[in-house]
Amino acid sequence: MDSNSLYYSFELVAGSGLTLNVEQRAALQTSLVIMKKNYKFHRVLFWGKILGLKEDYFIAQGRGEDEMKDRKNLYSFNCMDWFLLPSVTDSMIKEVSKAAKGRFIGDPSFVYEHLETHKQGEGEEAVEEEVVTKVNEEKRLAVSVHLIDKEVSVVPRGAFIKSPHGLVQINRSFGGLSESETRKLDNFLHFREPKNLKKKSILEMGELNPATDFLDVLSDDIPKGSWSLQFECTGKVCVLRSLLWLGLTFYHVPMTPQHGYMYIGNGSKNLDLCFML
Repeated sequence: MDSNSLYYSFELVAGSGLTLNVEQRAALQTSLVIMKKNYKFHRVLFWGKILGLKEDYFIAQGRGEDEMKDRKNLYSFNCMDWFLLPSVTDSMIKEVSKAAKGRFIGDPSFVYEHLETHKQGEGEEAVEEEVVTKVNEEKRLAVSVHLIDKEVSVVPRGAFIKSPHGLVQINRSFGGLSESETRKLDNFLHFREPKNLKKKSILEMGELNPATDFLDVLSDDIPKGSWSLQFECTGKVCVLRSLLWLGLTFYHVPMTPQHGYMYIGNGSKNLDLCFML
């Protein structure tokens, strides 16, 4: 959610029970402005909070000229002092998936270890070799934020446009979806590099506008039913909740450009979803 409308946005997602106290909100209001200036971000968003056993991680996201590619994530324990998270690589994701299990501790320097035994050779000459994978919690935090953004970050259709040069930017003329449009998952998109768009037929592609329809729609998600769509605040706010990453809440006020999402949870994916539907 945009740092310029934090107080307003918190009220819109409060129906999920996801919120921050008054002191944390006041600290964010100040520190995010300073962060934007120091890092020269075009825009700063409060991304959410990942719950730990000892401490909780507050996450903010800074964006540059290209809203999709120029992104940096930062974390804090007090909503005032912010630390940059490392860039995520494929090898880092593999290490974290192997070694990091259970709840977050709340200590960035905490090291997770995973021991694997490999056999080399055959018969009597076979030798067992132990391989230890180590990864610290800071890397795990970076990977979790990256995966949540990749799998369940949401924007309304038309809120962002892609320029002829390939830059993804805010659509200043976006006035919001109508109330009837907000009732369809087809009008909500994943804010990530598209995966399913390339699989569409030529006829389907012919009906799309390349400036606005360059992202995957939520209705193509597998398994079906991984999103809960509701209207709250006496029907004035459309709220989407992810059942895959429990704690991710998206809101959009129809007929206005107001939209955003926030994650507050333990950073664990709901792997049992396909058995629950």
